[in-house]
Amino acid sequence: MIRLHHCPQTRSMRALWLLNELDVPFEILLHPFDKSLRLPEYLAVNPAGRVPALEIDGETIWESGAILQVLCARFPEAGLGRIPDDPDWADWLIWLHFAETISQHTAALTQQHVALYEDAMRSPIVMKLEAARLKKCYAAIEGQLANAVDRRECLLASGFSAADVAVGQAVYMARYFATLEGFPETAAWYARLTERPAFQASLPSEGSELLYERDFYEAWDG
Repeated sequence: MIRLHHCPQTRSMRALWLLNELDVPFEILLHPFDKSLRLPEYLAVNPAGRVPALEIDGETIWESGAILQVLCARFPEAGLGRIPDDPDWADWLIWLHFAETISQHTAALTQQHVALYEDAMRSPIVMKLEAARLKKCYAAIEGQLANAVDRRECLLASGFSAADVAVGQAVYMARYFATLEGFPETAAWYARLTERPAFQASLPSEGSELLYERDFYEAWDG
């Protein structure tokens, strides 16, 4: 049995989305996004006290990028990974892990807008800088999609992969703080991803406790 430790609207959505793409049996263990992740019981699962954590084949794996790589290797027939002799292998690895570059800026903005509960704790400068850095990340995606000779519909020339899942989920989170306005290829790519049933299945279910209470968080002027 595969078991995913998950909090809605966090990086664990990457693993949930990929599991749905793989169409394999799995169980979700929902956790609140709070200090309970630091309790000894959960630290025994993920010593970093974060989600995701994946129990599979008698092992527990944590870190979302590693989980995606392991799942792709475990289920190669799905074609969502790439192997070293594949022409797209290096690109696959780059984009799979570029998701974390996007996510670190989103995490900083989440801290500023959501986690810090007093205005005096917040920094308008940090908010604006991190939102601008998200736009730089969008520009990198735009270049990958728009500058390709084949005007590709996915990040890789060989088609949809776990790289689209990883980066697509990161963009899902980033859009709470930076819109895709001005990045038409990226917006079109993201729209295609959101139509996938596996993406839809990975969204928070009705009544879930959400991390983000607003649809969009404007930079704060102090």
